[in-house]
Amino acid sequence: MNELITFISNNLQITYILILATFVGIEVIKSIPAVLHTPLMSGANALSGVVIVGAILVMLHSDPQDYLALGLGFVAVVLGVLNVVGGFAVTDRMLEMFKKKK
Repeated sequence: MNELITFISNNLQITYILILATFVGIEVIKSIPAVLHTPLMSGANALSGVVIVGAILVMLHSDPQDYLALGLGFVAVVLGVLNVVGGFAVTDRMLEMFKKKK
């Protein structure tokens, strides 16, 4: 627990940016009509791919004894992969609706 408090106090600006980005993201998503959520989700797959690459780079450059960085990197990779797979599944399902039926 002391490592977490030390990490947050050493990276206070990054913590503020993360909190601000969370609130901005929530406000942006709330203002989008529900009809546009699926196309925007398919477009967000590229961003999730960037998150996965960034998390892998963080894990590669972290100290092997820094379990907080490794754990957060692993969680970011798992959540990013889930988001990419889910986004592609939803996009595929959406595109199936536009195909002509036999």
